[in-house]
Amino acid sequence: MTMTRSHFSTSLCAALLAATCCSSFTTSSWARDDRKPTVLAPALQKFVDDNTISGAVLMVTSPDKVLALETVGSANLESKAPMKDDAMFWIASMTKPMTAMGLMMLVEEGKLSIDDPVEKHLPEFKGQMLIEEKTPERVVLKKPQRPITVKDLLTHTSGLISDLPGGGSALDMLTLQGAVVGYAVSPLQFEPGSKWQYCNPGINTLGRLIEVKSGQPFAQFMQERFFEPLGMKDTTFWPTEEQLKRIATSYKPGPEGKGLEATTVKYLSPNLKDRQRMPLAAGGLFSTASDLARMYQMVLNGGKLGKKRYLKEDTLKLMTTNQTGDLKVSFSDGMHMGLGFHIVNTPMGVTEALSPGSFGHGGAYGTQAWIDPTKKLAIVLLIQRAGLPNSDKSDMRAALQRAAVDAFGKEAAAAAQ
Repeated sequence: MTMTRSHFSTSLCAALLAATCCSSFTTSSWARDDRKPTVLAPALQKFVDDNTISGAVLMVTSPDKVLALETVGSANLESKAPMKDDAMFWIASMTKPMTAMGLMMLVEEGKLSIDDPVEKHLPEFKGQMLIEEKTPERVVLKKPQRPITVKDLLTHTSGLISDLPGGGSALDMLTLQGAVVGYAVSPLQFEPGSKWQYCNPGINTLGRLIEVKSGQPFAQFMQERFFEPLGMKDTTFWPTEEQLKRIATSYKPGPEGKGLEATTVKYLSPNLKDRQRMPLAAGGLFSTASDLARMYQMVLNGGKLGKKRYLKEDTLKLMTTNQTGDLKVSFSDGMHMGLGFHIVNTPMGVTEALSPGSFGHGGAYGTQAWIDPTKKLAIVLLIQRAGLPNSDKSDMRAALQRAAVDAFGKEAAAAAQ
């Protein structure tokens, strides 16, 4: 089947509540206060010095205030522009937990269940087949033992294809609806629920479910239900002209692995402000450290920030506990999958500073956010570095987590008692 790009416009409301909804919370920066020491930047300086990264924004927040907001290195090596704490970053797959939380808001409203077959809400999935045998000469299909469920999408256990055939590197050229139809007519790769396999199409399908069950375009739903009420003024699928100027340059290793050279976000069409681009539910957002602080303060507070509740505490507990049993999550040993969040159930080398049960998500260009519910801290690393072998095992993440826990862990945990 041939799909053409449909044009639709998404009307986003003005951020009327941003100044008032979270007035009891602060994003004051230690970096702006001469009485406070710099505690995070020294841990990342060596990675700037050896050209692993050009620069970074580093943030630690407790449930009610930002404890540190620091910068290191450059936003652009060519111009020697220093990194600023309001720099914007493509946060890529850090979008996934936000999409999952949006879906779970609709679950709380009774509009669907995570145990529902996806075909109940998206009829294009009815009759989806499974690959039984595949050789260069033929493909044999059979009926799967059961259809995929919403929970399968949330946990990367659906068996959906990893991407549309012939889709190219840019993933945002179709509408969300058109892309999801493509996923539905493609055969499953394995029996639903039998295996964990990272799946961007599964999360994009969650975005389409949000559209169908809310009656709003996905991006508009996220803007009105999350970003505006939380005061996340710089979180967007389509940066404005002003925001484009603040996006940190992306870099990749230079020739023969020496130095860094500028690169693009290859998964997105070049005109980032073009609202005809699909809002990728699996990885399309741009954001800042201060915006993310709002989101993770809400999570640390059990789904509530200021006077507004976004999710029930029990819903967040469900999302941040192991939902895949003994299935191997391939990113790292000791890691499991919740609903949209990765879960650390046993201490690992790169997460030794975190408590078991910590959860979070990373992005393709090395961005990271991890929440420790025991120490009551969220730790955020914002960089734009393509070609990292495995950002979930990066030495940078480990160094930042150790520095953050050393500086704030005991104090934050005690304050939460």
